[in-house]
This record gives sequence, C-alpha cells and structure tokens, in this order.
Amino acid sequence: MFHSLLKPLVMTDSPAAVDDGSAPATTSTTSTTFADLGLKPALLHALTELGYEEPTPIQAETIPKLLGGHDIIGQAATGTGKTAAFALPIVNGIDESTPARPVALVVVPTRELAVQVSEAIFKYGRGSRVKVVPIFGGQPISRQFKALERGVHVVIATPGRAIDHIKRRSLDLTNVRTVVLDEADEMLDMGFTEDIEAILKATPDSRQTVLFSATMPPRIAKIAQTYQSDPITVKIGSGKQTKASTLIRQTVYVVMRNYKATALGRILDIEQPTSAIVFCRTRTEVDELAVTMNARGYRAEALHGGMDQKQRDRVMSRLRDGSAELLVATDVAARGLDVDSLTHVINYDVPSAPESYVHRIGRVGRAGREGIAITIAEPRQRRLLKNIERLTGQQIAVEKVPSVSDLRSKQIEMTVGAVSEALAVPDLEDYQPILDALGESHSERDIALAALKLVHTARGSAVDDREIPDASDWKNGRDRDGKGGKKQGKRAPSGKPRGGGGDGETGFVFVNVGRKAGVRPGDLVGAIANESGLTGADIGPIRISENYAVVGVPESDVDNVVRAMRSTMIRGKQARLRRYVE
Repeated sequence: MFHSLLKPLVMTDSPAAVDDGSAPATTSTTSTTFADLGLKPALLHALTELGYEEPTPIQAETIPKLLGGHDIIGQAATGTGKTAAFALPIVNGIDESTPARPVALVVVPTRELAVQVSEAIFKYGRGSRVKVVPIFGGQPISRQFKALERGVHVVIATPGRAIDHIKRRSLDLTNVRTVVLDEADEMLDMGFTEDIEAILKATPDSRQTVLFSATMPPRIAKIAQTYQSDPITVKIGSGKQTKASTLIRQTVYVVMRNYKATALGRILDIEQPTSAIVFCRTRTEVDELAVTMNARGYRAEALHGGMDQKQRDRVMSRLRDGSAELLVATDVAARGLDVDSLTHVINYDVPSAPESYVHRIGRVGRAGREGIAITIAEPRQRRLLKNIERLTGQQIAVEKVPSVSDLRSKQIEMTVGAVSEALAVPDLEDYQPILDALGESHSERDIALAALKLVHTARGSAVDDREIPDASDWKNGRDRDGKGGKKQGKRAPSGKPRGGGGDGETGFVFVNVGRKAGVRPGDLVGAIANESGLTGADIGPIRISENYAVVGVPESDVDNVVRAMRSTMIRGKQARLRRYVE
C-alpha cells in the first residue's frame, strides 16, 4: 500500500510523499468517509490513489467547519493528522484556472516542518495543479524570489523568513483567504509572537484564521481573541489516557546526572531499538551525546538548529536508508519529524512542560503499532514527573537501570539467538573444511567456544563493568544531597522570584545588548531558544536595561547557553554572553 511507502523525512526542495498521520487503514470506529466531508471529486480521487480510506477524528471534526468558512482553534497531539485537517480544505478551495497568487499562508516554526507541510499539500493538490512553495531560512532567498515570481497558490513559511519577504515586498498577501498557524504553541515559545502578529496584520481582515497546536497556553487564547472571529474549538483527546497512549510502554529511570550517558547506553543495549529519537535540551548536549553513543557502537546522528540545510539533509538521508539508528535531537529541530520505523522515544531530560512529553511520545504507538517511551530523570526532577502523570492520568513505571549482570544475560541471550538462527540454515556443510583444519590441533569444544567468542564480540558485547548507583527511590522526596524538602531558588536581579519552567535553581546570563539596540523580550527568548534548545517556558525572568539585558535560564544550562550563543546576532549586533553574578 502506498501509505507504507510514504517518507516523512524528505528534506529536499523537490515534492515528495509525507506521512502526516492519516493512516489508510484507520482504527477509528466512525463510519465517516472523506466523501462525507464535502471535498471536491478531484481531491477525493487523489486521496483514494494515496490509499486514504477514512479521516482521523481531527480531520472529520475540522474539515467541514473549515469548508464552511469558520475560524478554528484545533488541539490534537502529534500523529493525529493535523496537516491534512487544514491542507485538504485549502486545496479544495483553490481554483487552478485563476492566476496563481497566494491565497493561503501556512506559518510553521521550523524549516523541516515547512518542507513536510509543502510536500503534503503538493501531494493532495497534484491532480488540481496546485502550486505550493516553502520559504524558510537556510535556503538561498534568491531561489525563493524566483519561485514566488512564477506564481504560487499556497506559501508555507517560517515566521522570520515570512517577515523578510513581506518587508522586501516579494510576498504579496493581499489576496490571502486563509492563514494557518501550525504548531502555534512552539512558535510562541520560540519568541515569535510579534512576528506572527505582524504577519496577521499584513493579511486581509476578512481572512479565515486557523490555529493548530498540541497544547493551548493562555498566549494562544490571546492571539485567538485578537485575530480570530468567533472561532470554533476542536479538541481531540483531553490529555488523559488515549487509545494511542495505551500502545506506548512508558518507563522512567532515575539516574544521577554524571551517570546519565552510561545509563542511556545500557538501556539501549537492553532495549535494542530498531529506530529511536533521543531528545536533549541543548545543542551542546546533542553533539556530545551523539559522539558518546557512536563510541559505544551505535550509529547515531545529531540534529539541531546549528546545522545548515545540507547537514540536515544528510542526517535525514541516513535515517531513511537505515544507516543511522539513533537520532539525537533538540525539540525544535525535531518538530514535525515523523519516522515510520520509530520504535523508541527517549527523553534524556524530563521536559519542563508536561505537554511536551505528550507531544514527544506521540511519535510512537501510531496506526496500531506498539511503541516505547523512556525517560531518564534526575532525582531533583521528581516534580516534573508528577506533573506529567497528572496531565496524562497515567502512572509512569519507575524501573532500576539494568545492572552489569542484566546486560551480560541479555547479551548471552542475543548471542544464543543468533547462533540458533545460524544452525537452522542449510549451508553449514560449506564450513566443514574449516572445522577439519582446526580439528587437527584443537578439540571441537574449544573450536565451538572460540567461534562463540567471535560472534559474541562481533555483536558489540563488551561490557562496562561499572555499576550505576540506584536512584530510583524518588518517591520519598529526597534531593541529590539525600535530604528532604525543597531547595530555595535564586531570585532574579529585579528581586522577583525565579522564573523558568524547569525544576531546580535558576541562573542568569548577561547579554551585551539592551533597549538602545531595540531589544525586546521576544528577541532574547527567540534567540536563546533557537540556539540552545531550551523552550520559552525555560527562559525567564528577563530584565532589559539601556545597554544590556539579564536573562534567567535553568542553572544547569547557563554554561551551555553561553557557548551556544557565541556566534549569534541579536538585532543585528553580535551577542556576547557571560554568566551573570550579582
């Protein structure tokens, strides 16, 4: 079936198939079909050719309302088919016989998601000759100028590049009928609020405005109140246990920070994932962990915002052809990426926002397949784990990190399995001459043991003999120093209590630009989030003075933020950061 061949990791400019979560054989109990939703025959024919049979719940609820012209606030987790939910009505409303000019604009947080959404719309509108162009940073803007000049119906853009084209008058939005903000929560967390508002103001007041997001923080409600007209809210899933989540085995291992990389390697040795995404908070952590996992024998690739498009394309290519088995990535870089063969999602840190956890693990357990979600937590992060359990309505199993003995047993089991498979093949007689030659000076038992040693070693069965201390007794409320109670966080330079979304103390960084350079809080949040991999919820409080700014970030990430921002420009000025000490 075509759906099984869709490649959601295509990172080139050429249109290709993409899996947006619409399974051709849905497990939904609804009898609704795409034909019931009011789509044009040409579009229904395209969906039939693609193997789509029934709409997902978010599609069934949203498409008729969008076709009716309503503004929509859509909330659903990753993998529920949000892309098709807004893409199909857009394609349905395009008259290919009219001059090609932008009638729909989709704004997304990352270049990867821009490419994937454009590929999906191209796929649905191929029979209708719908013209779609993705515009994002990291791609020559001259190429985008030419594409826009040739004529386009749908533009998929990241906020910054959309603003660039609006200012250069190369993107004409006067005829836009529909604006979609996809992954709106992520864009606001990245500090793009002012850019999004500027984009909306550049479109006609009569437009249809659609917000899609996995979570719905108050800031989205404010955007909706200001820029939407009587929006209809469509919410799929309450954040509690869903059908998909029942297919995901969720486990947390509580480990002291200096043992985390070793623990991850041992867990992977036991789990043996076919394909896994490991989420880290910062670029530096991504690079360091990818090197560590490669040294351990895993084929790991790093993905973060500091990589150019060619580097990202190479990473995606290695994942597609199976030459890489681990993708170590930041949230922002992996936003919107789906991997058909994905079996495991691993949180190298506990996400500070419970919704982010739900969003991450939603990448497995799809289309009736089982998946595994693993979280490596530090003892101090117990509150974050409880917040996740409260949101999902599920208790996450806390397990002890596998011991050296556990790992040896697993490796012996795998070697026995490999040898058993070899014994079942019919060509063993071909190796009789080798056995005869060795048999002249060695016993058959010794030969067998030596052969087993070679097989065992070839499977990467070297064992780290260090035991990892057990820190799984997190429910007793003990901090790293073994004492109960909460530690008091530092206070912001302004005298206000610490901010940030993480658990633990807040540190501060000094930034050499301030109000005189036109710096706004969103500039600082966006720059730090893009470069360090932190979320907007992790950043704050912020104090901006005339010539400098002081920004709060998790204490454990201060040094990473300073390193990540070394080559960053803020408001056209080279940013220089250092740890702020009162």
